[in-house]
Amino acid sequence: MTQIDLTGKTAFVTGSTRGIGLAVARALYAAGANVAIVGRDEARARAVAAEFGNRAVGVGCDVADRAQVEAALAAAEAALGPIDILVNNAGLTRDNILLRLSDEDWDAVLDANLKGAFYTTRAVIKGMMKRRAGRIINITSVVGLTGNKGQANYAASKAGLVGLTKSVAKEYAARGVLANCIAPGFIETDMTAALPSEARAALLEGIALGRLGRPEDIATAVLFLASDLASYITGQVLVVDGGMVI
Repeated sequence: MTQIDLTGKTAFVTGSTRGIGLAVARALYAAGANVAIVGRDEARARAVAAEFGNRAVGVGCDVADRAQVEAALAAAEAALGPIDILVNNAGLTRDNILLRLSDEDWDAVLDANLKGAFYTTRAVIKGMMKRRAGRIINITSVVGLTGNKGQANYAASKAGLVGLTKSVAKEYAARGVLANCIAPGFIETDMTAALPSEARAALLEGIALGRLGRPEDIATAVLFLASDLASYITGQVLVVDGGMVI
């Protein structure tokens, strides 16, 4: 089996102090990459990076703030070198049915989930173009493909990520920059752990594999897309949902 070796590469992973983002950062680090741990809580990001080792750095960043994004990327590159792999994982939810969805909750979700990816991608793309190499991996959601009751803002933001990814893929393929999405299904997180047993059972009935995903299931998909094994793949959405959306 081919081993994935990312030695000498530098990854910038947003929302990586916990959950899926943390699993992604761990997988990239284990494959040899330098990793920037990025989160809104700078102290936590630094503490997580310290647990990784000397090829990791923690930076604080609200991805919805362009100045913070640019500062965080500059700090990461000063510490680790130019960004080769960008993983846009940061995001939030503010669920409500459409009639009760406030302007503020719409804007907050779109800003964090979609505008944040725009800011980070725009900031790294020039360097990737010059080096004629780069991987942009956006964590969308099956909800962005199917929609979901009570999540118009979240679904719109995740569907927007798909459109952003495909556009970036078309614009920069000739410069060696590949852009892809991963669409997770329901993953074991603090949120799903709090589900009542009846709700969890109903959820599992709709998943062909009969289990929720693990953060590591998404991390291995990111590892694949970041590696040379995926050198002829761009503009695609890799659904990792255990057969929930077939």
